[in-house]
Amino acid sequence: AIVGIALGVLVMILAVSVLRGFRQEITHKVVGFGSHIVVSNFEVGNSYEQIPIENTRPILERISLVKGVSNVQCFATKGGMVKTDEQIHGVILKGVSQNFDSSFFKENLLEGRMFSFDDSVVSNEIIISKTLADKLKFDLGDKVRTYFWQDNNYRARAFKIVGIYSTDLTEFDEAFIVGDMRAVQKLNNWDSTQVGGYEVLIDDFDNLPYYASLIYDMLDYDLTLSTVKEENPVLFSWLDLLNTNIILILGVMSVVCMVSIISALLIMIFEKTSMIGLLKTLGATNGSVRKIFIYKSISIIGKGLLIGNAVALALCLLQSKYNIVTLDSESYSMSSVPVDINIWVFVLVSMGTMV
Repeated sequence: AIVGIALGVLVMILAVSVLRGFRQEITHKVVGFGSHIVVSNFEVGNSYEQIPIENTRPILERISLVKGVSNVQCFATKGGMVKTDEQIHGVILKGVSQNFDSSFFKENLLEGRMFSFDDSVVSNEIIISKTLADKLKFDLGDKVRTYFWQDNNYRARAFKIVGIYSTDLTEFDEAFIVGDMRAVQKLNNWDSTQVGGYEVLIDDFDNLPYYASLIYDMLDYDLTLSTVKEENPVLFSWLDLLNTNIILILGVMSVVCMVSIISALLIMIFEKTSMIGLLKTLGATNGSVRKIFIYKSISIIGKGLLIGNAVALALCLLQSKYNIVTLDSESYSMSSVPVDINIWVFVLVSMGTMV
């Protein structure tokens, strides 16, 4: 019974920790490429060809003053293609401003450095993904010949690779190159006040609907917003299915724990029939006899909880530090199994099992 309960608790904690870690890792990567909320022009242009808005609007400051908003940054994107001697590949140039939160790309940088901003001239430095670098045979310091369509004509630009990153999100890694927003402004014939939109980062992802509603009420009539969930509906629908898996695993493992303790109690009761009869003869009540077996079951479950929690914590720490269990990054968008070590998962699983 102790072993059965320990295994049940172990599986429940690992299942919840892994699925929570998986959800957080995917969400972190998707948000890292953009933001939690994007404010843009109400008139939707072609896919990645944006209609500009001004970065001098009062709304920009009003959003930044909202409690819980960690950063508001301007950006612009433009679709184009990269040409090498052997092949041509479509890309999206994402231009960012000087107040861009680059922590996500820095933590996923494999080689080189982040591009730098120069106050006087447009920077021609970019970072690209390892997927693109391998496919197009680029290395650090190489010149990237890019072509963009503008006003019924193409415009050529040469960028210098100063960093190579990898996020394991194939659909993003294969498409995006990141650089100075002023390069996109120049390609689109925009002035320095025109940007593609505002990216809003918040502190609490769980309250995303609240912040989206709050900011939407502040917008001017010609602006609209979209959340990261609305921009990636398929991905987040898939993540929502993980909650169903968690509930299913918790239900099955709870039944396993219940069967273990019920079986142990039945065997003990059958073995102690004569003892129960003796206690009843001496005047013991049904309640007092029942307490004996309840206390015994609490002892058995407590030992199982201690073992299960200890082994689960040890496995989570080992996986978190050494990444022992690896994954196919193309299929799972990450190279190892992620775990979210949360004390409340241990506490709630243990309490639920005891109840």
